[in-house]
Amino acid sequence: MFDSFFLGGFECSTQRRHDNKRLDLTRSSGHEQHAAQDYAALSGLGLKGARDGLRWYLIEQRPGVYDWSSFLPLLRAAHQSGVRVAWDLCHYGWPDDIDIWRPEFVQRFARFAGQAARLVEQETGEPPIFCPVNEISFWSWAGGNQAAMNPNARGRGQELKRQLVRASLAAIDAVRQETPRARILHAEPAIHVDGGAGSRKVRKSAEAYRVSQFEALDMIAGTQAPELGGRPDCLDVVGVNFYPHNQWYLGGSTIPMGHHAYRPLAAILAEVFARYGRPILITETGAEGSARPAWLHYVVGEVIAARSAGVPVEGICLYPVLDTEGWVDHRICPVGLFSSCDAQGARTVYMPLLEEIEYARSKIITRALMKPPFSVAGPIAGL
Repeated sequence: MFDSFFLGGFECSTQRRHDNKRLDLTRSSGHEQHAAQDYAALSGLGLKGARDGLRWYLIEQRPGVYDWSSFLPLLRAAHQSGVRVAWDLCHYGWPDDIDIWRPEFVQRFARFAGQAARLVEQETGEPPIFCPVNEISFWSWAGGNQAAMNPNARGRGQELKRQLVRASLAAIDAVRQETPRARILHAEPAIHVDGGAGSRKVRKSAEAYRVSQFEALDMIAGTQAPELGGRPDCLDVVGVNFYPHNQWYLGGSTIPMGHHAYRPLAAILAEVFARYGRPILITETGAEGSARPAWLHYVVGEVIAARSAGVPVEGICLYPVLDTEGWVDHRICPVGLFSSCDAQGARTVYMPLLEEIEYARSKIITRALMKPPFSVAGPIAGL
């Protein structure tokens, strides 16, 4: 899908927080103003693939009227820099005049997705890569059960998940109607939940929680809740989002890497592939501060192990690739390959992470030359 194994992910969240304040990370990171420099810098370091997003809330402020001025500079900057982008169509945010719980949300989103597909192909001459709805599972939990972000509900997580699946499926159909060769990416958190020394009931609950990570993709594929309209062909590429905090004890603390309860990433990737039989992309991964290179070293080692076992992992996206404002406290989080920018758009490179990328590239290329290409079967496997 991409011309480099490593990708850079531009944080593009646009949700309303629990206090109704809207975030716009594309703007606050400086990427909105300095997209041309950002993409040139990414390409200059050999990262020829990226994740980025459309801000639906800006594009469709009136029903059926699309203002692409917030998107076109990003699209053109990426294309001119030779960076192929997987575009998020809905990264937690939507226009203020839409009620997310009503059928109109699905209909409006599908029309928007179709128009976006037509625009991308017209501008670039290439079929688009779209992630219709980012992290359905997390969004359903945070927005439907915890009231931590829009739609700020409690006890409605399953209802929200089903609605986001409907929207994703409708968007896929609309995109393919406009551009049949479009690629579809679904990005979902990969987690592990352990019952620890708890009772059998606790351990059973932990396992149920762990397995729930597959619900959204199962719905997309039509193997769960088929009344939503899911189909196997709606699964194209499975994106896995994996961070240091993605493993925890049920109701308790994070499981530290190296602990006996910590599940290797390679095993998680193998389970995902066995379940869906689709190519896999690490769509988000990263750590903060000085942990950045060490975390990437771990992830790369696990990806190499998974690929050696026949799991078709097609790339790793550093996410976010820019130091980014925190969702809650607005501090600048040192998480990126590039720093926050000055007034002219200049950013500095975090050299320890770049050195780890260069080391990882040599390992992955060497391993790739030793193995034949992957062959991924068409139908979903393991279900």
